[in-house]
Amino acid sequence: MFRKVLYPTDFSDVAKIAINYLKQLKDAGTEEVVILYVVDTRNLHMPNIYDAFPDLSQIGEKQEILAEEKARQIVNELSNAGIKTTIRIEKGIPFKEILRVEKEENVSLIIIGSHGTSNVQEMLLGSVSEKVVRKAEKPVLVVKRQPD
Repeated sequence: MFRKVLYPTDFSDVAKIAINYLKQLKDAGTEEVVILYVVDTRNLHMPNIYDAFPDLSQIGEKQEILAEEKARQIVNELSNAGIKTTIRIEKGIPFKEILRVEKEENVSLIIIGSHGTSNVQEMLLGSVSEKVVRKAEKPVLVVKRQPD
């Protein structure tokens, strides 16, 4: 039923909880998971800051390298569960990139954490998961935080 699943992640605690759901979906016919990390370009366009702190201009590149390393750990975990995985690192506005990759990869389900690493930004701008739920063409499973 859900043969190919899109797993957008920011590697937050909530996103990590979603990995358990991905493993359980193997029994429901999931064969492949596309791990997606989006470098939020809205946070990278600060040219005046780059003049004062030149090393900051490489933040996007460093985010990509770190994301690749973290995604490889998830690949290993899902591979051990018998699930084929691919990694995509994209740049842009997270919810827009998620929706674009949803179409490109022709997934049958999206699994996303309810809250990411930037709760303040989400409160001000609206959460990525909420926008994905409203605009996605395929079903979306939103994984919530574990109660304290």
